[in-house]
Amino acid sequence: MAKEVLDYIKPDECQVILDMTFGSGGHSKKILKKNPNIKILALDRDPLAHSYACDLSETYPNQVTPLLGKFSDLPNLLKREGYGKKSIDGVLFDFGCSSMQFDLAHRGFSVSKNGPLDMRMDGERDSSVPTAADVLSRATEEDLYKIIKYYGQESQARKIARAIIESRYMFKKLTTTEELADLVEVVVTENFKHEEKQHKRSHVATKTFQALRIFVNNELNEINYGLILADHFLKLGGRLVTITFHSLEDIIVKRHLVGNLIENSANPLPLKFSSCNYNLGQNTMKGLMQCKWKPLHKNVIVPSQEEVEANNRSRSAKLRAAIKIR
Repeated sequence: MAKEVLDYIKPDECQVILDMTFGSGGHSKKILKKNPNIKILALDRDPLAHSYACDLSETYPNQVTPLLGKFSDLPNLLKREGYGKKSIDGVLFDFGCSSMQFDLAHRGFSVSKNGPLDMRMDGERDSSVPTAADVLSRATEEDLYKIIKYYGQESQARKIARAIIESRYMFKKLTTTEELADLVEVVVTENFKHEEKQHKRSHVATKTFQALRIFVNNELNEINYGLILADHFLKLGGRLVTITFHSLEDIIVKRHLVGNLIENSANPLPLKFSSCNYNLGQNTMKGLMQCKWKPLHKNVIVPSQEEVEANNRSRSAKLRAAIKIR
């Protein structure tokens, strides 16, 4: 989808583009190569990704500004750099984990690579954030069920939650990705495993891993707030491009683009790390109920068969793009 991102973000000379999910810098590098005088604000909560942004800033001095933090840290980070309301020309989101994070076994994101059950996108930068292993060892059965059911959209969440509790008291606490993946594989039915292999081509524990990752990183609240910030900082006529990888992310984006927020929240289940006061002005939330976006395409953009064959992780990607009109 690299071509579509460039087509829809439509970077131009002397513009400021905010890459909200820098990762390894793939999108930002393409934007910089196409536009020599453009400026990139490179945000990421992962210290490793931030180090890549710092390296890129040395290659493109005075063009790349590395920013370390979550979406919810952005107002303070941009204020420090001298950017205020309606000062950004384009905002790009590429939600979820980056390939870089999945490929590092010690981060605990991948169901296929054995490592500690960590899953914190911030790494060890914020010690107050519990790891996935902490959640599995402390949460009640009902809370585990809700996490796996709502954030993983897992039909056998009840069985998996019960098995995690039984493992905690009868055997040992789950501390590695392999232990959790093996436990889930034992719990789910043979029919379910067959269905997963035939239709989704993913490990039966994938949804459980997704659920824990979303919970640990407070992803849905962060995404919801990140889109509020995109509206706040984008100029009129500024462009928003988002890439989502599952329906929970995509429904939040769609609600924002049509102004259809429910009680100013896009989350199906309250998260432990809730943030409510954004200090962006009293009318900010109220104004979101009006449609502020004009879509740049009729139907959602999905990867081509060639892209999926080249990168299987892109198979569930959905791209949406819009212009700010209010």
